[in-house]
Amino acid sequence: MAEEATVSAEGIVGLDEPKKMTREDWRKKKELEEQRKLGNAPAEVDEEGKDINPHIPQYISSVPWYIDPSKRPTLKHQRPQEEEEAPYSSVGEWYKRGVQETSVSTKFRKGACENCGAITHKKKDCLERPRKVGARYTGNGIAPDEHSQVHLDLDYDGKRDRWNGYDPEEHQRIVEEYAKVDLAKRTLKAQKLQDELASGKLDQSEREHDSEDEDEDKYADDIDMPGQNFDSKRRITVRNLRIREDTAKYLRNLDPNSAYYDPKTRAMRENPYSNTGMNPDEVGYAGDNFARYSGATINMAQTQLFAWEAYERGSEVHLQADPTKLELLHRSFKVKKEDFKEKLRDGILEKYGGEEHLDAPPRELLLAQTEDYVEYSRHGAVLKGLEKAVARSKYEEDVIINNHSCIWGSYWIDGFWGYKCCHSMVKQSYCTGESGIGINNSECVPFDEGLMEPQEEEEHKTLLEMHQDKMMKDKKKKKKSKKNKKHISEGSDSEDEEKKKEKLRKALEAEDKRVKHVDAIMQVEERKRPYTSLQEVKAPTEEEMEAFRMKRCRADDPMAPFLGH
Repeated sequence: MAEEATVSAEGIVGLDEPKKMTREDWRKKKELEEQRKLGNAPAEVDEEGKDINPHIPQYISSVPWYIDPSKRPTLKHQRPQEEEEAPYSSVGEWYKRGVQETSVSTKFRKGACENCGAITHKKKDCLERPRKVGARYTGNGIAPDEHSQVHLDLDYDGKRDRWNGYDPEEHQRIVEEYAKVDLAKRTLKAQKLQDELASGKLDQSEREHDSEDEDEDKYADDIDMPGQNFDSKRRITVRNLRIREDTAKYLRNLDPNSAYYDPKTRAMRENPYSNTGMNPDEVGYAGDNFARYSGATINMAQTQLFAWEAYERGSEVHLQADPTKLELLHRSFKVKKEDFKEKLRDGILEKYGGEEHLDAPPRELLLAQTEDYVEYSRHGAVLKGLEKAVARSKYEEDVIINNHSCIWGSYWIDGFWGYKCCHSMVKQSYCTGESGIGINNSECVPFDEGLMEPQEEEEHKTLLEMHQDKMMKDKKKKKKSKKNKKHISEGSDSEDEEKKKEKLRKALEAEDKRVKHVDAIMQVEERKRPYTSLQEVKAPTEEEMEAFRMKRCRADDPMAPFLGH
Protein backbone atom coordinates (compact mmCIF):
# COMPACT_ATOMS: atom_id res chain seq x y z
CA MET A 1 0.00 0.00 0.00
CA ALA A 2 1.37 3.37 -1.04
CA GLU A 3 0.01 5.29 1.99
CA GLU A 4 1.60 3.02 4.63
CA ALA A 5 4.43 4.26 6.77
CA THR A 6 8.02 3.27 5.95
CA VAL A 7 10.82 2.98 8.51
CA SER A 8 14.23 4.24 7.43
CA ALA A 9 17.60 2.99 8.58
CA GLU A 10 17.95 5.86 11.02
CA GLY A 11 14.70 4.78 12.79
CA ILE A 12 12.64 7.75 11.56
CA VAL A 13 9.05 6.98 10.59
CA GLY A 14 8.16 8.33 7.17
CA LEU A 15 4.72 8.73 5.52
CA ASP A 16 4.09 8.50 1.82
CA GLU A 17 2.22 11.37 0.25
CA PRO A 18 -1.27 10.31 -0.92
CA LYS A 19 -1.84 9.86 -4.61
CA LYS A 20 -3.35 12.67 -6.57
CA MET A 21 -7.11 12.33 -7.23
CA THR A 22 -8.37 12.06 -10.77
CA ARG A 23 -10.53 14.73 -12.32
CA GLU A 24 -13.64 12.50 -12.11
CA ASP A 25 -13.09 11.66 -8.44
CA TRP A 26 -12.56 15.39 -7.66
CA ARG A 27 -15.79 16.32 -9.44
CA LYS A 28 -17.78 13.64 -7.58
CA LYS A 29 -16.32 14.78 -4.28
CA LYS A 30 -17.33 18.39 -4.92
CA GLU A 31 -20.84 17.38 -6.01
CA LEU A 32 -21.27 15.34 -2.82
CA GLU A 33 -20.17 18.30 -0.71
CA GLU A 34 -22.65 20.57 -2.47
CA GLN A 35 -25.47 18.04 -1.96
CA ARG A 36 -24.58 17.77 1.73
CA LYS A 37 -24.61 21.54 2.12
CA LEU A 38 -28.06 21.69 0.46
CA GLY A 39 -29.36 18.90 2.68
CA ASN A 40 -30.03 16.47 -0.13
CA ALA A 41 -27.35 14.00 1.00
CA PRO A 42 -26.73 12.67 4.54
CA ALA A 43 -23.98 14.41 6.48
CA GLU A 44 -20.60 12.79 6.94
CA VAL A 45 -20.12 10.79 10.15
CA ASP A 46 -16.96 10.85 12.24
CA GLU A 47 -15.36 7.97 14.09
CA GLU A 48 -17.70 8.43 17.09
CA GLY A 49 -20.83 8.26 14.92
CA LYS A 50 -21.64 11.98 15.17
CA ASP A 51 -22.60 14.07 12.17
CA ILE A 52 -20.13 16.62 10.80
CA ASN A 53 -21.53 19.95 9.73
CA PRO A 54 -20.92 20.19 5.95
CA HIS A 55 -20.29 23.93 6.21
CA ILE A 56 -17.22 23.40 8.41
CA PRO A 57 -14.01 24.00 6.39
CA GLN A 58 -11.96 21.00 5.40
CA TYR A 59 -8.85 22.17 7.22
CA ILE A 60 -10.76 21.86 10.53
CA SER A 61 -12.45 18.50 10.06
CA SER A 62 -9.84 16.55 8.00
CA VAL A 63 -6.76 15.04 9.59
CA PRO A 64 -3.51 16.04 7.81
CA TRP A 65 -1.93 13.21 5.81
CA TYR A 66 1.41 13.67 7.51
CA ILE A 67 -0.19 12.99 10.92
CA ASP A 68 -2.23 9.89 10.12
CA PRO A 69 -3.62 9.40 6.62
CA SER A 70 -5.77 6.44 7.71
CA LYS A 71 -8.04 8.52 10.01
CA ARG A 72 -11.39 9.77 8.81
CA PRO A 73 -12.59 13.39 9.16
CA THR A 74 -13.54 14.12 12.76
CA LEU A 75 -14.33 16.97 15.15
CA LYS A 76 -13.13 15.22 18.26
CA HIS A 77 -10.24 17.64 18.62
CA GLN A 78 -12.77 20.52 18.78
CA ARG A 79 -14.61 19.04 21.78
CA PRO A 80 -13.46 18.93 25.41
CA GLN A 81 -11.01 16.08 25.97
CA GLU A 82 -12.10 13.76 28.74
CA GLU A 83 -8.55 12.97 29.85
CA GLU A 84 -7.74 16.66 30.21
CA GLU A 85 -10.95 17.71 31.99
CA ALA A 86 -10.68 18.40 35.69
CA PRO A 87 -12.91 16.23 37.88
CA TYR A 88 -15.75 18.18 39.49
CA SER A 89 -18.20 17.26 42.21
CA SER A 90 -21.50 15.79 41.14
CA VAL A 91 -24.89 17.42 41.59
CA GLY A 92 -25.93 15.31 44.59
CA GLU A 93 -22.80 16.00 46.65
CA TRP A 94 -23.10 18.70 49.31
CA TYR A 95 -21.94 19.54 52.79
CA LYS A 96 -23.41 17.52 55.64
CA ARG A 97 -25.55 19.53 58.03
CA GLY A 98 -26.01 19.05 61.74
CA VAL A 99 -24.02 16.85 64.10
CA GLN A 100 -23.43 13.13 64.64
CA GLU A 101 -26.28 12.25 66.98
CA THR A 102 -25.72 8.48 66.74
CA SER A 103 -22.44 8.35 68.66
CA VAL A 104 -22.01 10.79 71.56
CA SER A 105 -19.00 10.54 73.86
CA THR A 106 -19.57 10.35 77.60
CA LYS A 107 -16.15 11.52 78.76
CA PHE A 108 -13.68 14.16 77.72
CA ARG A 109 -11.16 13.17 75.05
CA LYS A 110 -7.68 14.52 74.67
CA GLY A 111 -7.46 17.27 72.03
CA ALA A 112 -11.20 18.01 72.15
CA CYS A 113 -12.81 21.41 72.75
CA GLU A 114 -12.30 22.51 76.33
CA ASN A 115 -15.67 24.27 76.37
CA CYS A 116 -18.16 21.75 74.93
CA GLY A 117 -16.06 18.56 74.55
CA ALA A 118 -16.49 18.05 70.76
CA ILE A 119 -13.43 16.58 69.08
CA THR A 120 -14.00 18.34 65.72
CA HIS A 121 -13.03 21.86 66.78
CA LYS A 122 -11.00 23.79 69.33
CA LYS A 123 -12.06 26.16 72.09
CA LYS A 124 -11.48 29.33 70.04
CA ASP A 125 -13.71 27.96 67.27
CA CYS A 126 -16.51 26.80 69.57
CA LEU A 127 -19.92 28.27 68.80
CA GLU A 128 -21.61 27.25 72.05
CA ARG A 129 -22.12 29.58 74.99
CA PRO A 130 -18.96 29.79 77.08
CA ARG A 131 -19.48 27.62 80.12
CA LYS A 132 -18.51 28.69 83.60
CA VAL A 133 -16.59 25.44 84.01
CA GLY A 134 -15.69 23.76 80.72
CA ALA A 135 -16.32 20.15 79.80
CA ARG A 136 -12.61 19.45 80.20
CA TYR A 137 -12.90 19.77 83.97
CA THR A 138 -16.49 18.63 84.56
CA GLY A 139 -16.75 15.81 82.01
CA ASN A 140 -20.50 16.46 81.75
CA GLY A 141 -22.60 17.61 78.81
CA ILE A 142 -20.22 16.48 76.10
CA ALA A 143 -21.52 17.93 72.84
CA PRO A 144 -21.81 15.63 69.80
CA ASP A 145 -19.18 15.86 67.09
CA GLU A 146 -19.81 17.66 63.81
CA HIS A 147 -19.66 15.81 60.52
CA SER A 148 -16.33 15.69 58.76
CA GLN A 149 -17.10 17.80 55.71
CA VAL A 150 -16.11 16.76 52.22
CA HIS A 151 -14.15 19.01 49.90
CA LEU A 152 -16.36 20.09 47.00
CA ASP A 153 -14.80 21.11 43.71
CA LEU A 154 -17.71 22.72 41.84
CA ASP A 155 -17.66 23.80 38.23
CA TYR A 156 -18.91 27.11 36.83
CA ASP A 157 -22.58 26.12 36.88
CA GLY A 158 -22.35 24.43 40.24
CA LYS A 159 -21.00 27.55 41.94
CA ARG A 160 -23.88 29.61 40.55
CA ASP A 161 -26.67 27.08 41.11
CA ARG A 162 -29.13 28.72 43.52
CA TRP A 163 -30.75 25.34 44.31
CA ASN A 164 -27.47 23.56 44.98
CA GLY A 165 -27.75 21.73 48.30
CA TYR A 166 -31.50 22.22 48.56
CA ASP A 167 -33.41 19.40 50.20
CA PRO A 168 -36.62 18.54 48.28
CA GLU A 169 -38.17 17.29 51.51
CA GLU A 170 -38.39 20.92 52.67
CA HIS A 171 -40.80 21.67 49.80
CA GLN A 172 -42.78 18.53 50.56
CA ARG A 173 -43.30 19.76 54.12
CA ILE A 174 -44.64 23.08 52.77
CA VAL A 175 -47.04 21.22 50.45
CA GLU A 176 -48.29 19.12 53.36
CA GLU A 177 -48.81 22.25 55.49
CA TYR A 178 -50.91 23.91 52.77
CA ALA A 179 -52.88 20.68 52.29
CA LYS A 180 -53.73 20.68 56.01
CA VAL A 181 -54.87 24.34 55.81
CA ASP A 182 -57.02 23.56 52.75
CA LEU A 183 -58.57 20.57 54.52
CA ALA A 184 -59.37 22.72 57.56
CA LYS A 185 -61.02 25.34 55.31
CA ARG A 186 -63.18 22.71 53.61
CA THR A 187 -64.19 21.25 56.97
CA LEU A 188 -65.10 24.67 58.32
CA LYS A 189 -67.10 25.52 55.19
CA ALA A 190 -69.00 22.23 55.31
CA GLN A 191 -69.81 22.79 58.97
CA LYS A 192 -71.02 26.32 58.21
CA LEU A 193 -73.28 25.04 55.41
CA GLN A 194 -74.72 22.38 57.72
CA ASP A 195 -75.50 25.00 60.37
CA GLU A 196 -77.18 27.32 57.82
CA LEU A 197 -79.18 24.41 56.39
CA ALA A 198 -80.29 23.35 59.85
CA SER A 199 -81.36 26.89 60.76
CA GLY A 200 -83.33 27.29 57.50
CA LYS A 201 -81.24 30.16 56.10
CA LEU A 202 -80.10 28.07 53.11
CA ASP A 203 -82.14 25.70 50.96
CA GLN A 204 -80.97 22.52 49.24
CA SER A 205 -80.59 24.09 45.75
CA GLU A 206 -78.22 26.81 46.98
CA ARG A 207 -76.21 24.19 48.83
CA GLU A 208 -75.76 22.15 45.66
CA HIS A 209 -74.74 25.30 43.79
CA ASP A 210 -72.12 26.12 46.44
CA SER A 211 -70.79 22.58 46.41
CA GLU A 212 -70.16 22.84 42.69
CA ASP A 213 -67.92 25.89 43.18
CA GLU A 214 -65.92 24.49 46.08
CA ASP A 215 -62.77 24.28 44.02
CA GLU A 216 -63.05 28.02 43.31
CA ASP A 217 -62.37 27.37 39.60
CA LYS A 218 -64.43 29.23 36.99
CA TYR A 219 -65.08 28.65 33.35
CA ALA A 220 -64.38 31.34 30.75
CA ASP A 221 -68.06 32.39 30.67
CA ASP A 222 -68.03 33.19 34.39
CA ILE A 223 -65.03 35.50 34.15
CA ASP A 224 -65.80 39.18 33.73
CA MET A 225 -65.04 40.93 30.46
CA PRO A 226 -61.45 42.14 30.04
CA GLY A 227 -60.85 45.42 31.80
CA GLN A 228 -64.20 45.28 33.68
CA ASN A 229 -63.08 43.54 36.87
CA PHE A 230 -60.46 45.38 38.89
CA ASP A 231 -60.01 42.80 41.61
CA SER A 232 -56.30 42.56 42.41
CA LYS A 233 -56.45 38.77 42.59
CA ARG A 234 -57.93 38.37 39.09
CA ARG A 235 -56.75 41.39 37.16
CA ILE A 236 -56.81 41.05 33.38
CA THR A 237 -54.90 43.48 31.19
CA VAL A 238 -55.55 44.14 27.51
CA ARG A 239 -53.10 45.90 25.21
CA ASN A 240 -54.49 49.01 23.61
CA LEU A 241 -53.75 48.24 19.98
CA ARG A 242 -54.77 50.47 17.08
CA ILE A 243 -55.62 49.52 13.52
CA ARG A 244 -52.65 49.97 11.23
CA GLU A 245 -54.69 52.00 8.73
CA ASP A 246 -55.59 54.66 11.32
CA THR A 247 -53.41 57.75 11.67
CA ALA A 248 -51.29 57.68 14.80
CA LYS A 249 -52.21 60.23 17.46
CA TYR A 250 -48.75 61.78 17.55
CA LEU A 251 -48.86 62.43 13.77
CA ARG A 252 -52.03 64.53 13.80
CA ASN A 253 -50.23 67.70 14.88
CA LEU A 254 -46.44 67.86 14.61
CA ASP A 255 -46.17 71.04 16.66
CA PRO A 256 -44.04 70.23 19.75
CA ASN A 257 -46.18 72.61 21.84
CA SER A 258 -49.41 70.79 21.00
CA ALA A 259 -51.12 68.11 23.08
CA TYR A 260 -48.82 65.76 25.01
CA TYR A 261 -48.63 62.14 23.82
CA ASP A 262 -47.75 59.46 26.38
CA PRO A 263 -45.95 56.66 24.49
CA LYS A 264 -46.26 54.17 27.35
CA THR A 265 -50.06 54.23 27.59
CA ARG A 266 -50.55 55.50 23.99
CA ALA A 267 -52.83 58.20 25.32
CA MET A 268 -53.29 61.82 24.21
CA ARG A 269 -55.63 63.53 26.66
CA GLU A 270 -55.93 66.98 25.12
CA ASN A 271 -57.12 68.02 21.69
CA PRO A 272 -54.17 68.09 19.21
CA TYR A 273 -56.02 70.70 17.10
CA SER A 274 -56.65 73.12 19.99
CA ASN A 275 -54.09 75.68 18.74
CA THR A 276 -55.24 75.53 15.12
CA GLY A 277 -58.67 77.09 15.72
CA MET A 278 -60.59 74.09 14.36
CA ASN A 279 -63.90 73.10 15.92
CA PRO A 280 -63.60 69.87 17.97
CA ASP A 281 -66.86 68.63 16.45
CA GLU A 282 -65.44 68.87 12.92
CA VAL A 283 -62.11 67.08 13.39
CA GLY A 284 -61.78 63.30 13.29
CA TYR A 285 -59.98 63.08 16.65
CA ALA A 286 -60.27 65.64 19.46
CA GLY A 287 -58.34 63.86 22.23
CA ASP A 288 -59.20 61.13 24.69
CA ASN A 289 -60.86 63.54 27.12
CA PHE A 290 -63.31 64.70 24.44
CA ALA A 291 -64.58 61.17 23.93
CA ARG A 292 -64.39 60.44 27.64
CA TYR A 293 -66.45 63.41 28.88
CA SER A 294 -68.97 63.84 26.08
CA GLY A 295 -72.50 62.49 25.72
CA ALA A 296 -73.57 59.82 28.20
CA THR A 297 -69.98 58.77 28.99
CA ILE A 298 -70.07 60.21 32.50
CA ASN A 299 -73.30 58.43 33.36
CA MET A 300 -71.87 55.24 31.88
CA ALA A 301 -68.76 55.54 34.03
CA GLN A 302 -70.87 56.14 37.16
CA THR A 303 -72.98 53.08 36.35
CA GLN A 304 -69.86 50.96 35.80
CA LEU A 305 -68.44 52.13 39.11
CA PHE A 306 -71.67 51.24 40.84
CA ALA A 307 -71.56 47.77 39.20
CA TRP A 308 -68.04 47.14 40.54
CA GLU A 309 -68.98 48.24 44.05
CA ALA A 310 -72.15 46.14 43.99
CA TYR A 311 -70.20 43.09 42.77
CA GLU A 312 -67.74 43.47 45.66
CA ARG A 313 -70.69 43.49 48.10
CA GLY A 314 -72.18 40.29 46.72
CA SER A 315 -74.68 41.47 44.07
CA GLU A 316 -74.46 39.55 40.81
CA VAL A 317 -74.81 42.48 38.38
CA HIS A 318 -72.92 43.21 35.19
CA LEU A 319 -73.00 46.21 32.89
CA GLN A 320 -72.73 44.25 29.64
CA ALA A 321 -74.55 41.07 30.70
CA ASP A 322 -77.67 42.65 32.25
CA PRO A 323 -77.75 46.45 31.76
CA THR A 324 -81.50 46.84 32.48
CA LYS A 325 -81.23 45.19 35.87
CA LEU A 326 -78.19 47.31 36.70
CA GLU A 327 -79.94 50.55 35.67
CA LEU A 328 -82.99 49.83 37.82
CA LEU A 329 -80.80 48.87 40.74
CA HIS A 330 -78.76 52.06 40.33
CA ARG A 331 -81.90 54.25 40.30
CA SER A 332 -83.31 52.62 43.42
CA PHE A 333 -79.92 52.99 45.08
CA LYS A 334 -79.81 56.75 44.35
CA VAL A 335 -83.35 57.22 45.71
CA LYS A 336 -82.50 55.31 48.86
CA LYS A 337 -79.26 57.27 49.23
CA GLU A 338 -81.07 60.62 49.04
CA ASP A 339 -83.69 59.44 51.53
CA PHE A 340 -80.96 58.28 53.87
CA LYS A 341 -79.14 61.62 53.65
CA GLU A 342 -82.38 63.51 54.31
CA LYS A 343 -83.25 61.30 57.25
CA LEU A 344 -79.75 61.65 58.67
CA ARG A 345 -79.91 65.46 58.33
CA ASP A 346 -83.29 65.64 60.01
CA GLY A 347 -82.08 63.43 62.83
CA ILE A 348 -79.05 65.62 63.48
CA LEU A 349 -81.14 68.83 63.45
CA GLU A 350 -83.71 67.26 65.75
CA LYS A 351 -81.07 66.14 68.21
CA TYR A 352 -78.71 69.15 68.19
CA GLY A 353 -80.85 71.94 66.67
CA GLY A 354 -79.47 74.83 64.58
CA GLU A 355 -81.95 74.80 61.74
CA GLU A 356 -82.14 78.57 61.83
CA HIS A 357 -78.51 78.79 60.67
CA LEU A 358 -79.36 76.87 57.53
CA ASP A 359 -81.95 79.50 56.58
CA ALA A 360 -79.34 82.32 56.48
CA PRO A 361 -79.42 84.79 53.54
CA PRO A 362 -77.20 84.09 50.54
CA ARG A 363 -73.49 84.68 50.68
CA GLU A 364 -73.73 87.50 48.12
CA LEU A 365 -75.96 89.51 50.43
CA LEU A 366 -73.82 88.83 53.50
CA LEU A 367 -70.59 90.00 51.84
CA ALA A 368 -72.26 92.70 49.71
CA GLN A 369 -70.99 91.03 46.58
CA THR A 370 -73.39 90.45 43.72
CA GLU A 371 -73.19 89.68 40.01
CA ASP A 372 -74.96 92.93 38.99
CA TYR A 373 -73.53 94.51 35.86
CA VAL A 374 -71.60 97.73 36.52
CA GLU A 375 -69.77 99.71 33.80
CA TYR A 376 -66.91 102.07 34.69
CA SER A 377 -65.03 104.75 32.77
CA ARG A 378 -61.29 104.84 32.31
CA HIS A 379 -61.04 107.14 35.35
CA GLY A 380 -62.99 104.79 37.61
CA ALA A 381 -66.35 106.61 37.54
CA VAL A 382 -69.53 104.51 37.35
CA LEU A 383 -71.14 104.84 33.92
CA LYS A 384 -73.78 102.12 34.07
CA GLY A 385 -75.18 100.21 37.01
CA LEU A 386 -74.49 100.50 40.72
CA GLU A 387 -71.00 100.73 42.11
CA LYS A 388 -69.80 97.61 43.85
CA ALA A 389 -69.71 97.91 47.62
CA VAL A 390 -66.26 97.61 49.20
CA ALA A 391 -65.88 94.75 51.63
CA ARG A 392 -65.12 96.14 55.09
CA SER A 393 -62.37 94.72 57.24
CA LYS A 394 -62.66 93.58 60.87
CA TYR A 395 -60.62 96.59 62.11
CA GLU A 396 -61.99 100.06 62.92
CA GLU A 397 -61.98 102.41 59.95
CA ASP A 398 -62.54 106.16 59.48
CA VAL A 399 -62.19 106.89 63.24
CA ILE A 400 -61.45 110.67 63.52
CA ILE A 401 -60.09 112.14 66.80
CA ASN A 402 -58.84 115.48 68.18
CA ASN A 403 -60.85 117.70 65.80
CA HIS A 404 -59.11 116.17 62.74
CA SER A 405 -61.08 115.89 59.51
CA CYS A 406 -58.78 113.14 58.09
CA ILE A 407 -57.35 109.99 59.58
CA TRP A 408 -53.72 109.34 60.52
CA GLY A 409 -51.78 108.23 57.45
CA SER A 410 -53.70 110.35 54.95
CA TYR A 411 -50.62 112.56 54.38
CA TRP A 412 -47.05 111.51 53.54
CA ILE A 413 -43.93 113.54 52.81
CA ASP A 414 -40.20 112.79 52.96
CA GLY A 415 -40.80 109.31 54.40
CA PHE A 416 -43.11 110.46 57.25
CA TRP A 417 -46.85 109.95 57.74
CA GLY A 418 -49.24 112.53 59.06
CA TYR A 419 -52.67 114.14 58.92
CA LYS A 420 -53.82 115.59 55.59
CA CYS A 421 -56.00 118.26 57.21
CA CYS A 422 -53.17 120.07 59.05
CA HIS A 423 -49.98 118.38 57.73
CA SER A 424 -49.01 117.43 61.27
CA MET A 425 -46.45 114.63 61.58
CA VAL A 426 -47.16 113.96 65.27
CA LYS A 427 -49.62 111.17 65.96
CA GLN A 428 -52.47 111.84 68.43
CA SER A 429 -51.84 115.60 68.03
CA TYR A 430 -54.59 118.26 67.96
CA CYS A 431 -55.65 119.60 64.56
CA THR A 432 -54.53 123.19 63.77
CA GLY A 433 -56.23 123.49 60.38
CA GLU A 434 -54.99 125.88 57.68
CA SER A 435 -52.64 127.67 60.05
CA GLY A 436 -50.90 124.38 60.80
CA ILE A 437 -50.46 123.74 57.09
CA GLY A 438 -48.79 127.15 56.66
CA ILE A 439 -46.48 126.64 59.62
CA ASN A 440 -45.48 123.08 58.70
CA ASN A 441 -44.74 124.03 55.08
CA SER A 442 -42.64 127.13 56.00
CA GLU A 443 -38.87 126.76 56.23
CA CYS A 444 -38.43 129.11 59.16
CA VAL A 445 -37.55 127.63 62.53
CA PRO A 446 -39.10 129.39 65.54
CA PHE A 447 -36.86 130.73 68.30
CA ASP A 448 -33.76 130.29 66.13
CA GLU A 449 -32.33 133.63 67.27
CA GLY A 450 -31.96 132.42 70.83
CA LEU A 451 -30.48 129.09 69.81
CA MET A 452 -27.62 130.58 67.83
CA GLU A 453 -24.37 130.90 69.81
CA PRO A 454 -22.47 134.14 69.57
CA GLN A 455 -19.40 133.89 67.36
CA GLU A 456 -16.11 135.51 68.21
CA GLU A 457 -15.03 138.25 65.90
CA GLU A 458 -11.96 137.35 63.84
CA GLU A 459 -9.07 139.74 63.45
CA HIS A 460 -8.76 141.41 60.08
CA LYS A 461 -5.71 140.30 58.01
CA THR A 462 -4.00 141.91 55.07
CA LEU A 463 -3.99 140.33 51.64
CA LEU A 464 -0.31 139.31 52.00
CA GLU A 465 -0.94 137.54 55.30
CA MET A 466 -3.96 135.81 53.89
CA HIS A 467 -1.90 134.63 50.83
CA GLN A 468 0.93 133.36 53.07
CA ASP A 469 -1.49 131.42 55.28
CA LYS A 470 -3.06 129.82 52.22
CA MET A 471 0.34 128.74 50.84
CA MET A 472 1.33 127.21 54.20
CA LYS A 473 -1.90 125.23 54.37
CA ASP A 474 -1.37 123.90 50.82
CA LYS A 475 2.21 122.79 51.64
CA LYS A 476 1.05 121.00 54.79
CA LYS A 477 -1.71 119.22 52.87
CA LYS A 478 0.72 118.06 50.13
CA LYS A 479 3.27 116.74 52.66
CA LYS A 480 0.55 114.92 54.60
CA SER A 481 -0.90 113.37 51.46
CA LYS A 482 2.57 112.17 50.27
CA LYS A 483 3.29 110.56 53.65
CA ASN A 484 -0.07 108.83 53.68
CA LYS A 485 0.37 107.55 50.10
CA LYS A 486 3.88 106.25 50.78
CA HIS A 487 2.83 104.55 54.00
CA ILE A 488 -0.23 103.00 52.36
CA SER A 489 1.73 101.77 49.30
CA GLU A 490 4.53 100.26 51.43
CA GLY A 491 2.05 98.63 53.78
CA SER A 492 -0.08 97.26 50.97
CA ASP A 493 2.98 95.89 49.08
CA SER A 494 4.31 94.14 52.15
CA GLU A 495 0.88 92.72 52.98
CA ASP A 496 0.45 91.48 49.39
CA GLU A 497 3.85 89.80 49.42
CA GLU A 498 3.09 88.12 52.73
CA LYS A 499 -0.28 86.91 51.45
CA LYS A 500 1.31 85.56 48.27
CA LYS A 501 4.00 83.74 50.25
CA GLU A 502 1.39 82.23 52.56
CA LYS A 503 -0.75 81.12 49.61
CA LEU A 504 2.29 79.62 47.87
CA ARG A 505 3.30 77.75 51.03
CA LYS A 506 -0.20 76.28 51.35
CA ALA A 507 -0.21 75.39 47.64
CA LEU A 508 3.15 73.56 48.01
CA GLU A 509 1.81 71.57 50.95
CA ALA A 510 -1.33 70.71 49.01
CA GLU A 511 0.79 69.66 45.99
CA ASP A 512 2.87 67.34 48.21
CA LYS A 513 -0.32 65.76 49.56
CA ARG A 514 -1.71 65.39 46.03
CA VAL A 515 1.46 63.69 44.74
CA LYS A 516 1.44 61.26 47.68
CA HIS A 517 -2.24 60.53 47.11
CA VAL A 518 -1.65 59.89 43.39
CA ASP A 519 1.28 57.56 44.18
CA ALA A 520 -0.85 55.62 46.67
CA ILE A 521 -3.71 55.25 44.19
CA MET A 522 -1.42 54.18 41.35
CA GLN A 523 -0.10 51.35 43.53
CA VAL A 524 -3.66 50.02 43.98
CA GLU A 525 -5.04 47.64 41.37
CA GLU A 526 -6.98 49.43 38.64
CA ARG A 527 -10.26 47.62 39.32
CA LYS A 528 -10.08 48.42 43.04
CA ARG A 529 -9.43 52.15 42.70
CA PRO A 530 -12.10 54.49 44.05
CA TYR A 531 -14.45 56.17 41.63
CA THR A 532 -13.19 59.50 40.14
CA SER A 533 -10.10 59.32 42.32
CA LEU A 534 -7.90 61.29 39.91
CA GLN A 535 -10.48 63.80 38.70
CA GLU A 536 -10.34 67.51 39.51
CA VAL A 537 -13.54 69.45 39.94
CA LYS A 538 -12.26 73.05 39.79
CA ALA A 539 -9.73 75.15 37.87
CA PRO A 540 -6.29 75.55 39.54
CA THR A 541 -5.24 78.93 40.93
CA GLU A 542 -2.00 80.76 40.10
CA GLU A 543 -0.38 79.56 43.36
CA GLU A 544 -1.35 75.94 42.59
CA MET A 545 0.13 76.21 39.09
CA GLU A 546 3.35 77.69 40.53
CA ALA A 547 3.54 74.88 43.10
CA PHE A 548 3.00 72.32 40.32
CA ARG A 549 5.84 73.83 38.26
CA MET A 550 8.14 73.84 41.28
CA LYS A 551 7.37 70.23 42.22
CA ARG A 552 7.23 68.84 38.67
CA CYS A 553 9.83 66.20 37.87
CA ARG A 554 11.56 66.68 34.51
CA ALA A 555 13.00 63.55 32.92
CA ASP A 556 15.62 65.50 30.95
CA ASP A 557 16.92 67.30 34.04
CA PRO A 558 20.51 66.05 34.72
CA MET A 559 20.22 67.04 38.41
CA ALA A 560 17.01 65.03 38.95
CA PRO A 561 18.79 62.02 40.60
CA PHE A 562 20.55 64.37 43.06
CA LEU A 563 17.24 66.01 44.02
CA GLY A 564 15.66 62.69 44.98
CA HIS A 565 13.19 62.51 42.08
